[in-house]
Amino acid sequence: MPQLPPTRHLGHASSLPGSPDEATLDYVPNPRPGAIYCVRFSAPEFTSLCPVTGQPDFAHLVIDYAPGETIVESKSLKLFLGAFRNHAGFHEDVTVGIGQRIVTEMQPRWLRIGGYWYPRGGIPIDVFWQSGPPPAELWLPDQGVASYRGRG
Repeated sequence: MPQLPPTRHLGHASSLPGSPDEATLDYVPNPRPGAIYCVRFSAPEFTSLCPVTGQPDFAHLVIDYAPGETIVESKSLKLFLGAFRNHAGFHEDVTVGIGQRIVTEMQPRWLRIGGYWYPRGGIPIDVFWQSGPPPAELWLPDQGVASYRGRG
């Protein structure tokens, strides 16, 4: 396994980055490198900004991945996701961009992200992306986020 740089956030005081580009993601060695397993992160209060109006957009993000040699350190992921609160981007760009950045840097066996966005202009927009087919032996639970149904 390649030598990883020391973590920049774990065990250290960290402030929210000014933008996703300024955010650094930390990775640590996978404690079970020979096992096929799924890690899930849910961010039910994710926010970014509409690139047209500047108004806030809200989403429930669910990130599932099968680790390779490393796992993403959760504090750095939280700070990365928080950095989107002042970032203007369309739902598609934000959701897919988050997944692609993690895949590019961490190189998991597999990753998928579901972006369940709350209505903008009366239309909810859900965005899904995955890095490829999941490993055949991976137990993959449903993401568990219901389609938007309004006030019932």
